[in-house]
This record gives sequence, C-alpha cells and structure tokens, in this order.
Amino acid sequence: MNLRGAVFFCAVIAFMTGVAQAQPREQQAAVPVFTLPEALEYANTHYPTVRAAIEQVNASTANANVARSAYLPRLDAIWQTNRGTVNNIFGQLLPQSVIPSLSGPVLSSSSSDTVWGTATGGLLSWEPFDFGLRGSTVREADAAVNRARADEGVTRLAVQQAVAHAFLNAVAAQQAVTAAEADLQRRQTIAQAARTLADNQLRPGAEASRADAERAAALTRAIQARQALVIARATLTQMLGLVDGPVAVNALALIESEPSETAAPADRLQHPLIQFGQAAVDLARARESVLAATDRPRVLLESSFFARGSGATPDTIFGGTHGLGFDRANWAAGIQVVFPNLFDFASLRARRAAAGALTRAEGARYDEALVKVTSEERAAEAMVAATREIAQNTPVQLAAAQQSETQARARYEAGLASVVEVAEAQNLLVQAEYLNAVARVDVWRALLSQAVARGTLGSFIDALRAAGVQ
Repeated sequence: MNLRGAVFFCAVIAFMTGVAQAQPREQQAAVPVFTLPEALEYANTHYPTVRAAIEQVNASTANANVARSAYLPRLDAIWQTNRGTVNNIFGQLLPQSVIPSLSGPVLSSSSSDTVWGTATGGLLSWEPFDFGLRGSTVREADAAVNRARADEGVTRLAVQQAVAHAFLNAVAAQQAVTAAEADLQRRQTIAQAARTLADNQLRPGAEASRADAERAAALTRAIQARQALVIARATLTQMLGLVDGPVAVNALALIESEPSETAAPADRLQHPLIQFGQAAVDLARARESVLAATDRPRVLLESSFFARGSGATPDTIFGGTHGLGFDRANWAAGIQVVFPNLFDFASLRARRAAAGALTRAEGARYDEALVKVTSEERAAEAMVAATREIAQNTPVQLAAAQQSETQARARYEAGLASVVEVAEAQNLLVQAEYLNAVARVDVWRALLSQAVARGTLGSFIDALRAAGVQ
C-alpha cells in the first residue's frame, strides 16, 4: 500500500470512529429530560387514563342533554307508496308486527289484481307536565355528570401521585448509583494497595483476598444500582404515558434545595375522593327519585294530520296510476292520558327497595372515604416531621462516617489496622452517603403524600417553586 492509500485508509477509519462516537451523543441528546413539575403537567394531559376520564365526562354531559330534550315536542312524519292486492276480510287480529294492516270494506269477490296505495301523515305530541318524571330524569343525568367529573378528579390525583412517586424513585435510584460508584472506586483503591503490599510481603495475602472480595461485592452493588435506575426510568416512562423511552430526570435543584413548610390543609370535603363519594350518593338518590315518579300518569297533547290515496273503491278496482295521489285527508287533535301498568307495583316496589339499599351502601362508602382521608392526612403529617428530622441528622452521620473512613485508611497505611477495619468503615460511609443523598428526596416524598392526603398537589407544587424547581 502506498502512502496516499495509507492516508486515505486512516482518514476513513477516523471518520467512522467519529460517527460511532457521535451517535451515542445524538441519541443521548434525543432523550427527553423532565423536571418534576414538567412531568406532572405532561402526565396530566397525556396519560391514557386521564384522557379516558375526560371523555367519560363528555359522554355524561351529552346524556344529560339527551334527558333535557324530553321537554321538547315530538313530531313524527311518514310517507309511503305501495302496490298490492285489496282483498279485505271482516274480523280482528291481536296486536302483532307481522301482518300488515288493511283498511276499507270487504269487496264482493276476491281478486288477484293489484293497485297503488299512498299515505302520508304527521303526529305532533307534547307532554306539558309529567308529575316530575322528566325532572327526576334530568337530575339523575346531572348527578351522573357530577360523578364523572369527580371521578376525573380522583383519576388526575392518582396519576399525578404515581408520576411524582416514579420521578422521585428515579432520583433516588440515581443517588444510589452515585453512592455505589463512589464506594466501588474506594474499594478498588484499597484493593490495589492491599495487593501491592501482599506482593511485596508487607501484608498477608489474606488481606488482599478480603479486599478483592469487598471490591467484587461493591461492583455487584453498583450493577444492581444501575439496574434499579433503568427500571425506575422505565416505570417513569410508563407513568408519563410515553411509548418510546427512556426518559431522564433533572433533579439537581430538587436535591440541593431545602423544602419549605407547606400551607395549611384545605377543606377536607373538597378532596376528590370525598367529592366522588358525595356524587355517588347524589346519583343513587336521583335514581330513587326517578323510580318514585315512574308510576304516575302522563298527559299528552297530540295533533295528527294524514292523507291517503288508493287505486281501489268499494265497487270498482281501478288500474293504471290511480292511487299514487291523495284522495282523502284527515286531522285530529286531543288530549291523551297514559296510565302506568297496574300490575307493575310488585316489580316497582322491589326496584325501589334495591335503589334504597344502593343509596345506603354509597353512604357507607362515603363515610369510609372520610375515615380514610383523615387517617392518611395524619400519617402524612407524621411522615413529614420524621423525614425532616432525618434530613437534619444525615449530614452529621455522613461527616462522622467520612472521618472514620479517613482515619481507618490512615491507620491501614501506617500498619496499625487491618483491611477489615477499613472495609467496615467504608461500609458505614457508603450507607451514610446513600442516606444523606436520599434524605431530601424522602422529604419530598412525604410532602407528596401529605398533598395527596389533602386532595390537591397545589401545596406540593408551590413548595417546588419556592425551592426553585421549575
């Protein structure tokens, strides 16, 4: 290969190496990065369960409009043309839907001839009052809308809670990886030193083996921490409603900030779970009111107009196109009172009893929701107080562990301590590092639980903004 070919070959290799190195950076840049408020906002508008709850509200609202349309008059119209025989017979048939009706007198003889027949008409019907049935139906539909909206609030709160927990778990997993990698680096340093001393016969070989074992264990913990981080990010991706992943979290301001005190609790009755329970009770009562009005008569004002044309007369059957037009027209107007089926009283009584039982059941669930919300709020307040105290104590624990590890390494290097003492000090240090790293994350978790127990994440988001987390 000549010099020009060698230069060209090296240039190609360098170009391909640069492309291979640039691709991971481009892929990394394409990974979406979320802060906690951004994740909450994104999930609040994109998560499938939230979208389903919104559409359920839309469906309930449309059903309420359908119930209100019962107050409008009803106009039914029809037009038809047919050709058929006109053989009629005296007698009557029980109500059925198979044999078509035939009007007119009985002809003197049977015939297989056919004629045209035409009919049109309209029926205007309006129910001016119904003794409360339509009003009860509308109230039932409105109660269903309120319950759908309350369910949407419960769904949004649950989704936001899940997203925030997944985000904080990802942050804690990142801190665990940082602590595990720092511990692995320290173990590698002490293992290398122990191996050098053992090779020079300045320390027993057992210490080098113990140091290697500690390094291998640290490597295993680092691998497990990286695995937990990948799983935490995958869970966050799922909670955000994203199909493609993974996602990254921006938690620098979250970790470095000190959470401030949250505002006073809001009205407990405004909690979405309480509102959903109340909406369920109202819906059950509305259904009871509908059943209470179903056995009342209905008063209808009706007006009818119709016209008929036929190619047949009592004495002669006409052929051709006679019957395609209208020969006679009629109109009628009157009042109709429709009484309910008298023998439905047993079924209606049983349905009312079932509706009353369901109302009492919803009332019991409402009481249970009150108890649950109250107990969760008290538990969350205790959790906030405890995590704040822990967050104040972990820096002291970390400083003591760092000093202990430094002294143990100094004693080991001076030949005054064994590698076992150094390993124990490093175990204390990595534990203190992790606890200190996640202490503030635990405070945010406690504040999240407190906000969820109060029924709104408003105070939690205000605390994030006060800490500079946007």
